[in-house]
Amino acid sequence: MCEKKQLKTWQILLTLLVSLAVLLYLVAIQKSNPGVSLITAGMVAIGLGLAFGLDWKTFESNMGDTIKSMFMGMLIMMFVGILIGSWMSAGTVPLMMYYGLKILPAPIFLIAACLLCCVMSLMTGTSWGTMGTIGVALLGVAEGLGIPVAYAAGAIVVGALFGDKLSPLSDTTIVAPFVSGADIIDHIKSMLWTTIPCLVVSLILYGILGAQFQGGTVASENYNLILTTLEANFNLNPILLLPPVVVLVLIFMRKPTLPVFAVGILLADILAIVVQGRTLPQVFAAMTNGLGASTEVALVDSMINRGGMLSMMTSVALIIGAAVFSSALKALGVFDLLVNTIQSLAKSRKSLLGLSYVLHLVLASLVGVYLVTFAIVGPVLGPTFDKYNLARRNLSRMLEDTGTAFSPIVPWSNISIFILGTLGVSSFDYVLYAPLTYLGVVFAAFYIITGIGIYNKDGVLLTKEKKETQIEA
Repeated sequence: MCEKKQLKTWQILLTLLVSLAVLLYLVAIQKSNPGVSLITAGMVAIGLGLAFGLDWKTFESNMGDTIKSMFMGMLIMMFVGILIGSWMSAGTVPLMMYYGLKILPAPIFLIAACLLCCVMSLMTGTSWGTMGTIGVALLGVAEGLGIPVAYAAGAIVVGALFGDKLSPLSDTTIVAPFVSGADIIDHIKSMLWTTIPCLVVSLILYGILGAQFQGGTVASENYNLILTTLEANFNLNPILLLPPVVVLVLIFMRKPTLPVFAVGILLADILAIVVQGRTLPQVFAAMTNGLGASTEVALVDSMINRGGMLSMMTSVALIIGAAVFSSALKALGVFDLLVNTIQSLAKSRKSLLGLSYVLHLVLASLVGVYLVTFAIVGPVLGPTFDKYNLARRNLSRMLEDTGTAFSPIVPWSNISIFILGTLGVSSFDYVLYAPLTYLGVVFAAFYIITGIGIYNKDGVLLTKEKKETQIEA
């Protein structure tokens, strides 16, 4: 049997640099679709590998194994799309929007806006959807109150990111632990160490900023229009909160994700028929393409016509693209080279954590699409964390702190561009008023230095581990 050919170090490095250059050019400069960009960069890497003498079967085998390992993540994403479509059809999300919008006293508007976006992003799992729907409405209310849009944008971004990092329905919350090899519930619990302190600091800031707007009143035409339109088009019965409550309870009881989502979808579909009076074809249409309703109010239509399985196909395509690119690099020996390099440089748990932190922060900032770098860094560093008896939840949390949370203040990142186009506020304007975006990396660095909030493979905090060792000694 022929020995598998291995590339020389210079060949691996050359292929890595060329493929990354292609990826950076397409994503950061040409603003090409991330999934297509990943596949293109992967094809470049494969082409160079074949030119250097590797066999196509090597790439084909790695590609099949990688896509197979990511299949469950893709299936979960499709379930998430169906779930959101069902909750829109049932009126669950519109109900949350309605009651949330009514809790907006001017002096605490920024706090209320942030918390409202926290709730919506937690329930729907989408920061983009939160900012593009309720975020737009909240910005209009802020303008009516005379509150600077930069303040409001900061509060909206923080609230949207909060749910994006912690919601079990969020694609980042699914992908980060998935590519790192961590359990999603362990990942969410670990994220609390950096996310909760950042939210608390943000709310304190909003309390201070809001104090200068004493005596303001909500007098926004959009505000009243949204409420009356939601009232006219949905039966806003409190029972519509049943699906998200049941889903969250079951998830935190550590029940399997897909069956839990299926329960949430079934409950919502029943409520859509019984409470909203929808037909079965309408329910299935919402599960496929989103609600697709017309209220004759464009703003409200943009808020409620979300979700559906097909809405997740871009994310699914991104995962497939990431699988092509990462499997090509794996077949070339890039992963082994990076692992060996990090292992040679990382002489301790702290140095491994620090190197991982810096590596992903730089890559995510350069590429501007954190789901891309998740797929590159997660599989590479996972085995090294095992070697140093570190839980992989530390790795998945680091990916989110240096990717999901930090990217909105990178001007050329896809989410920063989305915020500019949706809210009309640039990252330079709202950055100071969105502490979660930059304090996440500060807290992450603090935990790496002190060992606080870091877990070993048995799920024991390193600080507690040291105390137990001292007692035994």
